Amino acid sequence: MLRAPGSPHRGLLPADLADDPLFRKNFAALADYNMSFELQIFASQMECAARLAADFPKTTLILQHCGMPEDLSETGMTAWRAGIQKLAVQPNVSAKLSGLGTFVHKTDPDHIARIATETVGFFGPTRCMFGSNFPIEKLWATYPELIGAYLSAFAAYSEQDQADIFHNTAVRIYRPV
Repeated sequence: MLRAPGSPHRGLLPADLADDPLFRKNFAALADYNMSFELQIFASQMECAARLAADFPKTTLILQHCGMPEDLSETGMTAWRAGIQKLAVQPNVSAKLSGLGTFVHKTDPDHIARIATETVGFFGPTRCMFGSNFPIEKLWATYPELIGAYLSAFAAYSEQDQADIFHNTAVRIYRPV
C-alpha cells in the first residue's frame, strides 16, 4: 500500500492528492453521473479535501468516520477541529458518524458522544448520518452496544434532529431507488 512520508498509517496518501490533475479530471466525471464520493481522510488531508469540495460543488462528498480522529491528544484534536470546520463550510459535504471505535478499539460511549456531537455541531443534523461500520466494529462491540452508544449520545437532541441523524440525511444523500 502507499504511505505518505512519515505516516504510521498504511494506505495514507499524500495530503494534497486531491490537487492532482488526473485525480481532479476523474473526480469531475462524478457530477456527470450524479454520483457521490465517499471521502475517507485524516485531519492532515482535510484542507485539500475542502478545496476539492469547493471546486466541485455539484458533487456530494461524504466524510467517513467523522474525519478519522486518530490523534486524540489536544494537538491532534485541534487539527481535527480545524479541518472539520473547513469541510463543514462546504455545503456539498456531509459527515458519516461511524467508525469511532477504530482507533480506540472499543465502543466507548463517552468517546462516541464527544466526537459525534462535535461533528454534528459543525455540520448540523441535516448533514450528518449514523453509520454502523459493521462488520469492522464487531471486533470490539455488539450491534446493540454500538447503537446504544449513539442513541445515548443524541438522547437530548430533538426528535427531528434524531430522525435526521438516524434516517433522513442518509435517505436524502444516498437517494435509494
